Amino acid sequence: MLTSDFDFDLPDDCIALRPAEPRDSARLLVVKDGALDDRIIRDLPDFLQPGDALVFNDTRVIPARLSGVRHRIGPEGETLTVEVEATLHHRDAPDVWSAFMKPGKRLKAGDRVRFGREADGACELGRLDATVEAKDEDGLITLRFDLAGPALDDAIRDVGVMPLPPYIAAKRPEDDRDLKDYQTVFATYDGSVAAPTAGLHFTPALLEAIRARGVATHAVTLHVGAGTFLPVKADDTADHKMHSEWGEVSPETAAALNAVRAAGGRIVCVGTTSLRLLESATTEDGVVQPFHGDTAIFITPGYRFRACDVLMTNFHLPKSTLFMLVSAFAGIDTMRAAYAHAIDTGYRFYSYGDGSLLFRKDA
Repeated sequence: MLTSDFDFDLPDDCIALRPAEPRDSARLLVVKDGALDDRIIRDLPDFLQPGDALVFNDTRVIPARLSGVRHRIGPEGETLTVEVEATLHHRDAPDVWSAFMKPGKRLKAGDRVRFGREADGACELGRLDATVEAKDEDGLITLRFDLAGPALDDAIRDVGVMPLPPYIAAKRPEDDRDLKDYQTVFATYDGSVAAPTAGLHFTPALLEAIRARGVATHAVTLHVGAGTFLPVKADDTADHKMHSEWGEVSPETAAALNAVRAAGGRIVCVGTTSLRLLESATTEDGVVQPFHGDTAIFITPGYRFRACDVLMTNFHLPKSTLFMLVSAFAGIDTMRAAYAHAIDTGYRFYSYGDGSLLFRKDA
C-alpha cells in the first residue's frame, strides 16, 4: 500500500502537551462494528467481560536523551569539537547502545563523545564518555560506553533527560512534572525511551474496577525504541524497515493467556506495544508462546491477527506505522472516519492525548 493512503490533516492545536488530570478522565472513543461512541477512560470496564484478560506493558522509561560534545583529533593534532545529542534506542550489550544522534553527519567511527558536564579536574560525576563504534545505513549509531551494566544505568540516569516525543518537545521543554506524567502505573523494568502511552491513562482505581469486573490483568515487557518517533519515508509501505525492539512474554503469562482464549475470553491489549509483542509471540494457529528477544513486526492492512481481540490505544501521527496498525486492526475506512470524528469533536492526540478502544474488525 502507499504511505499516502494513511495521511490525514491534523490541526496543530489537537496535539496534547499535558495529560488529563486525573488520568482516567481523558476521553475514550469506542470503535465497534463501524459505530463510534464518545465515552471517557473510566468507562472502560463497561466494555470488558468477565473472563477477559487485560494485557499491559510494564516497561519503564529511562532518561534516554543525552547531550554532549564530540571530540576528534584534527590533522594538525588539534582537538575538534561539536555539540551533539543522542536518543538511545536499543541496548546491544552491557556497555553498548544503538542511538539516533544529531548532527549524525558530523560523527564517524572512532570519535569520542562526552555526555553531561564538561568539567575540569578529576571528578567524573555528571559526565559519561563513549566511543562511536559504527554508523549504520538506517541512521543508527553504535556507542560503546566506558561504563557497563548497572554503573552505566546509573550514569545515564545522572546525565540524561526524559525523552519527550518531538511533537511535544518542539513546543515546550521537559520539566519535573514529566518525570511522573511520562510513566505508567505499570512501570517496572527500565529500558524504554518512549512511554507505552495507552498505559498512561490508568489509575489504581480504574485497575480495581477492571478486576472487580472479573477481568484478569497480565504484564508483558516491550522496551520501546526511539524508532517509534520516526516518520515513514518510503512511498510504499512494503519498503519501510522497522527498527527492532526487545521484548519478553513469560511462560506463566503465555499459559494464562492461552487459558483465557480456551475458555472463550478475549485478549484486550493496552497499547500497540503490547499488541505487537503478543502478535510476535503467537503462532499461526493462535497459541501464545513464551518470548524473549527482539521483534521488528510491521503490521499493515491485510495482516491476520493471531492474539489480540480488543485494542486500547491513543491517537497516532498521520502516515505513521501505528496508524497503519490500527487501520489493519479495525479497518482503514473505519479508522479514517474515527479520526475525522475525533478531530471534529476536539479529541486530544498523541502521547498525552485521549484514547480509543478498538474492536477487531474480523473478531
